[in-house]
Formats: sequence, structure tokens, C-alpha cells
Amino acid sequence: MFMLKQWLRPKFNIPFGLSLSKPCSRITASFDKPVLSVVEGLRTNGSGVSRIMATLLIGAAIAQGAYAADTPNLGKPLTNADIAAWDISVLPDGRGLPAGSGTAAQGAPIYAQKCALCHGENGKGGSASALLPRGPITSINGGERTIGNFWPVSTTLFDYIRRAMPWQQPKTLTNDEVYALTAYLLVLNKVIAENEVMNADTLAKVKMPNRDGFIVRFPGKI
Repeated sequence: MFMLKQWLRPKFNIPFGLSLSKPCSRITASFDKPVLSVVEGLRTNGSGVSRIMATLLIGAAIAQGAYAADTPNLGKPLTNADIAAWDISVLPDGRGLPAGSGTAAQGAPIYAQKCALCHGENGKGGSASALLPRGPITSINGGERTIGNFWPVSTTLFDYIRRAMPWQQPKTLTNDEVYALTAYLLVLNKVIAENEVMNADTLAKVKMPNRDGFIVRFPGKI
């Protein structure tokens, strides 16, 4: 009975009712009480169908208990450190940016070594899209969208590079390398000056050219 009570005890306080065929036999149960009493009511006061339902509930509870007893108990609880290794999202206001820094001068050789193969020399394009600035977007052609004329916030650039680039080895760049590449690409798109250092503080303050080109549905959430 202990296993039955635990398995049938709902976690949310949402009341529900079960209407039986006999007069004055309506049983109303609250989620803050064990559902076992409802099952007993169905078995003793309900119709034949209600008794069948109660029997099925009891059978399911027994099966659930047997299944839980046979599990190998694999895995372990996640720690905050475990979660932090995967929780790498960066918000538009800069929350989530890690420690580190980089400049365009530091980013240029990293780009040549790890990015130019796909995006071309100095961002001119290759098997992947060009990263150089372009004019205003005039169609729905994705090829017209670049860092300078489309992306509304600068922190998205860091977030995307860190989690997805280089294409054949994502998540292998250090934070300093990502900051340096971010600075290099922002310079190519004439968004920041060549001598500016990008870090968690300065990157979040960069104003992108198309920052007003999007409608924010929930501005209070940013």
C-alpha cells in the first residue's frame, strides 16, 4: 500500500471530481490528499465500470513499483558545475559573457587559420557566406544578411562563434579567441575601431547598425 499511495499522489493542487452512477455517491478529491481514498470509493461505492477503473489503477501502481525496483539506478545528480559547462547562452544585455578579452589584431591570425577556409580571405566569402558589410537588405534572400546590416545585438556574434565555430570543430575556441574573432569581424563591418578591446563589459555596449530593425516582443525580459 505504501508504494500505491506514493505513486498515486499527484504533485499539483488542482481539484477534480469523479461522478458515480449511484445517488449522492459523487466523490470529490483534492490533489493535496492521497488518491488512494478515491480508488477505495470507486471499488466500494461505484458501478461495475468504476470498479474496473479502480482495479486498473491498482494494477498500474503495482506494475510501476515493480518497474522502479528493477531499474539499474544509473546516473547521478547534476552539480552547478556540470550545468555551467553546458549553459553557455549569452543574453542581449551581456549576461552570460565569460571572462577574457581580445582585439581585432589578435583575431586576424585566428581568422586566417580557423575561419578563412570556409568564409574566405578577410571575410570575402567562400564555401560559406561572406562576412563583409553590405548595403541595406532589399529582399528575403539570406545571402544579403551580414553582421553589419542584420544582426541587432553584438553579443549574438560572440554566442554564435563560441558554440558553433569553427564548423568542423565547434566549441574548441578559447574565450579569448572568441573575443578576438568578434572584435575582428566587428572591425571588418566598420562597427568598432581597430584598437578597441572586446570583453564582457565593452562588447555588451557595442551598438549595432541594425539595432532598431527588430521589434522586441517582450522588451521587459531583455
